[in-house]
Amino acid sequence: MDHRFQDQQYRLSDFQQEVAVICPVCTKKATAKADYEAQTVRLICTHCGHHREVSNCLTTFGIRAHYRTAAHVYLDLPLWYETSFKNEVFWAYNEAHLLYLEQYIGAKLREHKDRTYFTVLEKLPKFYHDSKNRDALLKIISKLKNKK
Repeated sequence: MDHRFQDQQYRLSDFQQEVAVICPVCTKKATAKADYEAQTVRLICTHCGHHREVSNCLTTFGIRAHYRTAAHVYLDLPLWYETSFKNEVFWAYNEAHLLYLEQYIGAKLREHKDRTYFTVLEKLPKFYHDSKNRDALLKIISKLKNKK
């Protein structure tokens, strides 16, 4: 693992359009992909062939609209890359998100320039940042990367 990490200023929205989820039919890894222009979200499981398409229209606080949120939310499906850690939940939307977290967590030197307070890293719970959790979190990431 590299000892230096430079924040790329990614936001959660950079990872939320294509999300790895648990297939509701075979419980293997499937993909939920949002097309915000077409206002649809498509679920595709390459293991069992299950697929479904839904609208990205949600009702929040009594207002029904086409919101831009993580693709799995529209389908009400659990994330593939999710596990418990102590009394917390460690999760990532997709492999790119997981790898970005791995680079950050594994780095001994973490550089943040031009803080905006809206990036993925700035919004992480404290346990992601604590060096005492580094080894345990890296083991979790390794397990999630190899999850079948």
